[in-house]
Amino acid sequence: MSEIASKGQLRLSFLRWAMVAVPSVAFLGVLSGVLSGSGADNSWYAVLAKPSITPPGWLFGAVWPVLYLLIGFAFAVVLNARRAPGRGIAIVLFLVQLACNLVWSPLFFGAHEVTLAAYLAIVILVLAVLTSVYFARIRTIAGLLMVPYLAWLCFAAVLTYQVHDLNPDAESLVPPAAHTQI
Repeated sequence: MSEIASKGQLRLSFLRWAMVAVPSVAFLGVLSGVLSGSGADNSWYAVLAKPSITPPGWLFGAVWPVLYLLIGFAFAVVLNARRAPGRGIAIVLFLVQLACNLVWSPLFFGAHEVTLAAYLAIVILVLAVLTSVYFARIRTIAGLLMVPYLAWLCFAAVLTYQVHDLNPDAESLVPPAAHTQI
């Protein structure tokens, strides 16, 4: 059975996917950061020695929402590519790398596990590269939308490792909220 859809129907299909995927990815990303207390206002993060490449705190708050919007659109493009070869694995890779991404802030800022966060940053980067390759095979634009995210993940991984190197005792600087005794 062959299906023929008009250009208008295809645009509406993409819009439906985008209306779900983009806000969902952006909301989850922002929620992860907010719930973990990420950012320059975090008292534990404030006392860490930071490498010279550390950008101002406001930049993180500006960059991450844009990146979440871009990868949300990339995801919507792939979701809309019905019957595309490799679509299923691309979707799974995206969801796994996104889940790992959402765990990073609570691990680093919430649990103060700098070493584990450094390793997780590498895992996220590898999964995001694989996701981008699969996305590009399905739709070139989806792969291209992932490029700024990949660039920022490279920077974030380097930054995390440098914070780890500069703060070998980071885990013990301030007790995590989960371990605070009253």
